[in-house]
Amino acid sequence: MLSLPSFSRRESLRRRFSEDGYVALPQLVSPAGLTALGAEARRLEADAVRRDFRMSCMADSPRHMTTLGGHRIADASPVIARLYADRELTRLLSSLLGETVVAVHDPVERHVLNVLHRPGDTHGAHTDDYPLALVLFLEAPPHAADGGLLEFHPGRGDLDALDAPGARRAHHRPGDGYLLRSDRTAHRVSPLTRPGLRRTVLNFAYTTPGRQGATTSSASLLYD
Repeated sequence: MLSLPSFSRRESLRRRFSEDGYVALPQLVSPAGLTALGAEARRLEADAVRRDFRMSCMADSPRHMTTLGGHRIADASPVIARLYADRELTRLLSSLLGETVVAVHDPVERHVLNVLHRPGDTHGAHTDDYPLALVLFLEAPPHAADGGLLEFHPGRGDLDALDAPGARRAHHRPGDGYLLRSDRTAHRVSPLTRPGLRRTVLNFAYTTPGRQGATTSSASLLYD
């Protein structure tokens, strides 16, 4: 389902991730995997919940999106639950972080579905409770001008950093993935700019041994 980077590439990816807290993983999802996961996402979206509010624990940044939490995905999609727990995937993440990577115990935040599908939809500024976010793109706007971009600031976790010099933007395509040091890196998703666009991602949260337990209420507000 995934086309993992070769062992020869992993050292350069590890260095990039260490420097930026972000590394792009183009075409991480295989064509067959994209078809299968896309079908799962479309099926699951029927049970997803529309969210339109401001996240008080994240400087009142906006949330305009449709979501489904990991506890509901685990019950409805063994395919996604198995992929999250794949040993070769966690070995890859461990090699990129330079530490042992393990599953998050919290069933709500472990693997979530995020869908932006209306003009102005956005996942506003935040940091995550756990160290790693692996994001898999099942649908994405075709052009950077369409919005749905990852915006982040390497090395800074304060949300104001997203509007400061040094902030970056990244455009991804269906089948792409990226890994983010999401607890230390301020990030957000830019608003969709026009009708007819969709950004559908699976977000897999991982942590390190001894670091379990959420530090904010953000996940429960967004996915419960």
